[in-house]
Order: sequence, then C-alpha cells, then structure tokens
Amino acid sequence: MKFRRIGQGLAAVAACVGLGMGITSCSPSDTIDYLYVTSNNASSSTGDGQVTAYHVDSISGALSQVAGTPTDSGGANPVAEIPSPNGKYLYVANHGSDNVTEFTVGTDGQLSLSNKYTTAGSDPISLSMNAAGTLLFVLDYYGPGFDDSNPGPGILIVYPINSDGSLGSAVASGGLGYTPVQCFPGGVAVAPNSSYVYVSNTNSVIVTTAGYTTPNPPVVPSTCPSQGTISGFAVSSSGALTPIPGSPFLAGATPTAIAVDVTSRFVYTTDSSQNQLIAYTVQAGGALLPHNNGPFATGTLPVGLAIDPRDEYLYVTNYNGQSISAYSISQVSGLPSALASSGWNTGSPGPSCIVVDPSLGRYVYSSLSFTDYVSAAQLNPNTGELSGVQNTPYKVTGRATCVAAIPHGNHASQIVPITSGQ
Repeated sequence: MKFRRIGQGLAAVAACVGLGMGITSCSPSDTIDYLYVTSNNASSSTGDGQVTAYHVDSISGALSQVAGTPTDSGGANPVAEIPSPNGKYLYVANHGSDNVTEFTVGTDGQLSLSNKYTTAGSDPISLSMNAAGTLLFVLDYYGPGFDDSNPGPGILIVYPINSDGSLGSAVASGGLGYTPVQCFPGGVAVAPNSSYVYVSNTNSVIVTTAGYTTPNPPVVPSTCPSQGTISGFAVSSSGALTPIPGSPFLAGATPTAIAVDVTSRFVYTTDSSQNQLIAYTVQAGGALLPHNNGPFATGTLPVGLAIDPRDEYLYVTNYNGQSISAYSISQVSGLPSALASSGWNTGSPGPSCIVVDPSLGRYVYSSLSFTDYVSAAQLNPNTGELSGVQNTPYKVTGRATCVAAIPHGNHASQIVPITSGQ
C-alpha cells in the first residue's frame, strides 16, 4: 500500500464512558494497554508526523490520552509501528522521510525519541519483528535508486536489535545490506516461531491512505509480474535470509496486508482489488499451499489484517467499505469462516491499520484515516463478534495512519500466545 504524505496533526479527543450505573475512571491503574496512534501533523515546526499514546480502560475499552503526548514521530508521514516484545521500545516507519525511529516507552506510556535510522531504499511501508525481539524487519516500497517517478522493486532490510533497543548494522545479504523483493510491496510478517518471513508484493499501484508524489500514478515497470505474489524467506538466528523453495508464491491480483497465525502454520493475505482473503498452509521448509476452499469474501478494498492472541479469530479492515470483516479460524485447517455479523461498521470510512489489544484480547482498534478517527470495538471472546465501545469512533486531529498496542501491568486473564515449530 502506498501512503499519502498528508500534513496534519493529531490531538486526541477521548472521553471516559459510563457502563451501567458506574463511571469508569480511565486512570492509569485501570489501564490494561497503551495504544499508540501515528498520524500526520501540519502544525509541527519540524514537519514531522506524530505519535499519540492512550490508556486503554480495562472495563470499557475507552481511550484517554497519556499526558505529554503527542510526540514527534521523528520523520514525515509515519505509516507503520511495532513495539518490542518486552514493551520497552516502539519503532515507527516514516514513509515520507525514508527513516525508522526508535522510542523508549516510559512506565506511564510516554515516549522518548532515542534514535533515527535511514533505510537503504525509500518509502518504508511496513515493519515486523521476531518473537525474541532481536531482529527488526523493515520493508521499503522502493529499493535504492527508485522512487515514484522511476519505480522499481522494493527491498526487505533486517536490523539486529541490541539489548538497549538500538539497531545494529543491517544484516548482509549477497553482499548488500538488504534483500530485493518484487514491485510495490504492501506488508511484511515474521512467523511467531521466527523461522520464516513473508512479504506481500502487489505488483500494482494500490492507493489507500496515500497518494503518489508524481502528477500521475507511477507506471508499473514491464519487469514486474502481472499478478500479486508473496516472497518467502527462511530466517537464520543472525537474521540472514534465504529464499524459500518455490518463492515467490501466487497471491491473487494485489495482496496487501499479510499475517501469520500464532502457531506459524497458516498465512493470510488480503487481495485488495478482488475483495478477498487468501489463506495458505505453511508446509515443510516454509512453502505456502493455498487453502482448497479459498479465497474468502471480504468487504470493499481490504487493506488491514489482525489475528487475535487466542488464534481463534481474524479481522480485516475494508478501506472503502467502512467496516471490519470478522472470521473464526479452524484450529485444524486454518480455514477462515465469516461470522454471522461479519461487517461491523466502524462509524467512519477509511479503516486501515488494525490491532487487537494484547493484554486481554477484548478490544479491537483501527485507524480511520479517511476522516480522522480511531474506531474502538469490544471483542466477544466466546464468539469473536464485535460491538462498538461507547463513544466510538474517537475523533482525532489529522490523519491517523496506524495503531499499535503494548500491555500494561499483569492481568489474571491475560492472553499468552503459544508458538509451535514446524
């Protein structure tokens, strides 16, 4: 997905909500997660985007802004973010300034900018991390020498993460500090068992929350494949990548978002132009086998994808559909089945990035970049159905581009994902 360089700011307008006869306090003691929302910011003196932190209330799922935020993102047009597994660091991809920023997370959820890293290519678009938090995977929309006026293949960069959260030098691949992928990549996902990493290649220009810097859309090079693919790589302990035999794998017309289930047995991607979800079984060696009964229908222009920590439900944001599609996941086959009330209305168009709260797995949040809102939904853990949190969507100032969450404190019902090897 390509992201527009919009210059506006984000100032949260979040309220505590009443449940029954009581009123939630939205105090730090009630916080189960910190939610981080990236956005563009026209009022910033530096021209940077920003990151705003919120408390997630344990009873209601309501959002309240953390004091001292928003914080400058350290670059222009932040479009992707990911926390470290220990919750101490947050990494943000700034699409418009070709860099990744590292933040230290305070005990109150506040952010402190620690470092900036310029990527080897341009327009970083997606981030992922291994389960141990020792490797950061950065997907650049274009490799060195390419841009909107001269489009070409993207690249995948692997950075070692030091114990203090800083990034080391990019892991070498064939004498380079990156690995080429195909054209106009949309997403990257590392399997929870850390053995494989997958990249969705749209091989086409898909415009959602972003436009292009040229007067007309980039022209797809003749060297790009005529349909979408997924590039798959085996990952060594040092972060070195080796192409999986059979890669790249066919993936509909324009695969965008991509995710691997908690057990590392199934891979899912959204085909934005054909309004469908494609499911794969991960075979020995990491090869992908499409599910016999797929693809599966979604709403209009699906661009975001999240799997709940229980590995039971899957959620897809439909950018042009003003909705989130919900599915149950077969624990045996990985087959996604649409829930009875699939198509929960977000209350505003443009849902893009999506996250399930990592502490309890009870709330779902999505950036609504089309009209400057963040949606909040309650997840029924028994059925997977979504229902709106009171006062959703939450109005923000500027264009919200992505969401990420970090657990806060210990909770008796906290969801602890279990990973399994191949």
